[in-house]
Amino acid sequence: MSRYRDVYQSSLSDPAGFWREAAREVSWGRPPQQILDDSTPPFYRWFPDAELNTCANALDRHVEAGRAEQAALIYDSPVTGTLHTYSYGELLDVTSRFAGALRSLGVAKGDRVVIYMPMIPEAVIAMLACARIGAVHSVVFGGFAAHELAARIDDAQPVVIVTASCGIEPSRVVEYKPMLDAAITASSHPPRHCVVVQRDQLRCNLVDGRDLDWDDVVADAVATPPVPVAATDPLYILYTSGTTGKPKGIVRDNGGHAVALLWSMRHIYGIDPGDTFWAASDVGWVVGHSYIVYGPLLAGATTVLYEGKPVGTPDPGAFWRVIAEHRVKALFTAPTAIRAIRKEDPNGVWLTRYNLDCLKSLFFAGERLDPDTYHWATEKLGIPVIDHWWQTETGWAIAANPMGIEPMSIKPGSPAVAMPGYEIAILHADGTGCATGEEGAICLTLPLPPGTFPTLWNDDARFESSYLCEHPGYYLTGDGGYVDEDGYLFVMGRIDDVINVAGHRLSTGQMEAVLASHPAVAECAVIGVADEIKGQIPRGFVVLQDGVSPAGLAAELVKLVRDEIGAVACLKQVDVVAALPKTRSGKILRKAMRSIAHGHEEPPPSTIEDPDILHALRPVLRG
Repeated sequence: MSRYRDVYQSSLSDPAGFWREAAREVSWGRPPQQILDDSTPPFYRWFPDAELNTCANALDRHVEAGRAEQAALIYDSPVTGTLHTYSYGELLDVTSRFAGALRSLGVAKGDRVVIYMPMIPEAVIAMLACARIGAVHSVVFGGFAAHELAARIDDAQPVVIVTASCGIEPSRVVEYKPMLDAAITASSHPPRHCVVVQRDQLRCNLVDGRDLDWDDVVADAVATPPVPVAATDPLYILYTSGTTGKPKGIVRDNGGHAVALLWSMRHIYGIDPGDTFWAASDVGWVVGHSYIVYGPLLAGATTVLYEGKPVGTPDPGAFWRVIAEHRVKALFTAPTAIRAIRKEDPNGVWLTRYNLDCLKSLFFAGERLDPDTYHWATEKLGIPVIDHWWQTETGWAIAANPMGIEPMSIKPGSPAVAMPGYEIAILHADGTGCATGEEGAICLTLPLPPGTFPTLWNDDARFESSYLCEHPGYYLTGDGGYVDEDGYLFVMGRIDDVINVAGHRLSTGQMEAVLASHPAVAECAVIGVADEIKGQIPRGFVVLQDGVSPAGLAAELVKLVRDEIGAVACLKQVDVVAALPKTRSGKILRKAMRSIAHGHEEPPPSTIEDPDILHALRPVLRG
């Protein structure tokens, strides 16, 4: 690990020098002289005296370098039967014209624009257009309920909202306009205008004087040049759920974001200009922001925008088709996507129908990568399968296997090692450090590197109280885990998912790893529930592989956990269920499951993919 260690240590010993060098890859209107402003901790700002434009870095500079004809964005939509490729020149043209349209609607530098859209090219164009004129975009996942959308509108106070008439799911069309209209009615800060993409699958009614057809505003628009902004100016706000019910607006600045993402594309993912990169996520999530839109385009790569599912659109070979057709070099997805494929095609028959020699690596993030999924993907694909770990707040990987620096040994269950600028500390509740191999709270030494969030939108106090007060001088990630003797990080799950059984602190993630190792189990979740004697006890829920009989399996799984972890785990009940409730990004809704098990009646979270699954689980959870 000598090359990695040299790079990593230089980022800690001389952060200003390290990030000054990384910043040379970005095109600046005014290059940075000061690299880090650390005068008002815990509020740190990177490149405080510099200016740039993120859209110009993502599009204009590649066109100016003679690569206008190279593919920039491939839109692949099996749910509509659409395939369209935008070259860098074409994407620049439509983006600069939509930027002109936004300016004609009164959007100025620093104004906010809410984007509430499905996975269509106009969503990417709208994001880049905002960046072009210095406006701050806030993408809200398409299909969010009206009250959730209204809360985000009130917090961001947008001048314009960009939306579409509908989203398309494999089995239904989701009408966006009624939800948007209801959200605006409930909002205290309605926008001046809504720009609506009318999709052929469902057209909607427009409100006179407020709503405008996308095609009409673009047809009349004049292309606009990029507007220089301060490196510390916000590029976007991305809301994540907060414990108080009010969403937290994660702020991403322009300068640090461009430097960090450009560095990560080459050094973590091994992607060079002209390569094709596919992040199978959604533009509504941070993965979509970082690695569908900005990261690949900043790097001069080709990015894939996929409107479909891992299975059912139309079959378990959907991902392999996309990779083969578009010559994808690296795929980034959530483990749940591969588990869904494996469940329907355990032997990988669909995979063998496509030539995947272009695919050099598979990256996982978003949830814990269970060893079984890792081994299946490794065996079937024969390429490095890489777990890496990061958060909405950080915007790029905290820990990863840096394929562009030095491919490292893979340890199943670990997202590998800390990336430059991230100094990981494992702490006890009292703030003292844990020993090697000892589990505790995963914290990051301040300041965080470029690309991470500098604060919350209009809420510095909540930024401090939510992340920085528990352990002064550190950022609290909210996850628990440990670091082994080789410096590899193991993330065991949210601190909330550590349960206290008769005085013993136990990780539900560790129990899930044991359950997932059983060949009959496709997916699983373990939650802690209240117990009069022990305080808390774990309960397991498993989804089986297709064709597996549940007879006698629950007892077998209980014994497996007892054998692997010990009687102290006290897991005595494992229920076989048809499906587990998830967010649209694939995370299992353990908190919602715990809430139901404890008798609380709460509305399903807005991020839920299928509320019927959670409803069907109620009798089991209450049992």
